[in-house]
Amino acid sequence: MNITTFAKRLCLLVPLLLSPAAFAAEMMPSPPQLAAKAYVLMDASSGNVLVENNGDQRLPPASLTKLMTAYIATLEIRRGQIGENDPVTVSENAWRTGGSRMFIKVGSQVTVSDLLHGIIIQSGNDASVALAEHIAGSEDAFADLMNKTVTELGMTNTHFMNPTGLPNPEHYSSAHDMATLARAIIHEDPAHYAIYSQKEFFWNGIKQPNRNLLLWRDKTVDGLKTGHTEEAGYCMVSSAVRDGQRLIAVVFGTNSEVARAAETQKLLTYGFRFFETQTFYQKGTELAQAPVWKGTTNQVKAGLAQDLTMTLPKGQLKKLAASMTMNPQLVAPIAKGDVIGKVEVKLEDKVVHSADLIALDGVEEGGIFRRMWDSIRLFFYGLFN
Repeated sequence: MNITTFAKRLCLLVPLLLSPAAFAAEMMPSPPQLAAKAYVLMDASSGNVLVENNGDQRLPPASLTKLMTAYIATLEIRRGQIGENDPVTVSENAWRTGGSRMFIKVGSQVTVSDLLHGIIIQSGNDASVALAEHIAGSEDAFADLMNKTVTELGMTNTHFMNPTGLPNPEHYSSAHDMATLARAIIHEDPAHYAIYSQKEFFWNGIKQPNRNLLLWRDKTVDGLKTGHTEEAGYCMVSSAVRDGQRLIAVVFGTNSEVARAAETQKLLTYGFRFFETQTFYQKGTELAQAPVWKGTTNQVKAGLAQDLTMTLPKGQLKKLAASMTMNPQLVAPIAKGDVIGKVEVKLEDKVVHSADLIALDGVEEGGIFRRMWDSIRLFFYGLFN
């Protein structure tokens, strides 16, 4: 499929021949100004940041830290390194950890699954330390694992010193990084993500509620985590789904439990009211076939390594136009996943998204006669092009 055909196919999804009324974007007010030190609103599908203030500022995350603790635990479960029903012996160090607690007893055995619920729902510092010691042997070793994961996720303004979020001058994160972490939790492990929507957890004769007030106030909210220390103020990472669109809201440094819920609700309301998201092509879908020289075949399938998903103000998606370019003179061998071109999506004259086109299949080098013949053809091709 050539470039013109590709553009026509995408334009079937984003028509350009519209009446002036349909073409105009909806009037859009300025985003709300929140009573918080920092905040970010992100679309979960595209990863686009829709609203932000001090989004990259390094701030104490308090118990939002436990999002990383839980993420690593579920990652270890999926890798088969630990099991949900594995017994964890509670150390004295874990039992003595101050702050919010699950109320596990020293020397007792608690399953990985129960500790995970205690971390996510009850925000138990004791549960966080117990699970960290079970996974890595010590809090310090687990902190190293946390920071390695920070790098892997591309969290550029985060550094952890412990699995709980208890204050430490070298323990910090940002609203943007926490949204990035929440997006990974949501997309990578939907089964364990369901824990974040649970409103309460009963352990050791004590029933504790989830501190995310929005779980009671807004039925579209299904996570994630709250945090509070004197230094950090009241913080929260939340996510909600409405009409198939999922948004992630992060607030740092509000002045009360009620305020963090109210300020988060402002972000979510604004995002769902004024933005929309659409996936135009899924990763791995064949978008074109590019010519290949000196190979066992003369064409290679081209597609995207990631979904082509866009989030824009409502009405703007209808104005998008896409184009595709292939690298000139693709010569075998070509490995699956090699970059062979680029897709650009424009809003009027501005490029709003670009993505590499990759080879969906490999093409091996052809025989000697094929290579010789294509060398001759390339010589004359170069003369006239």
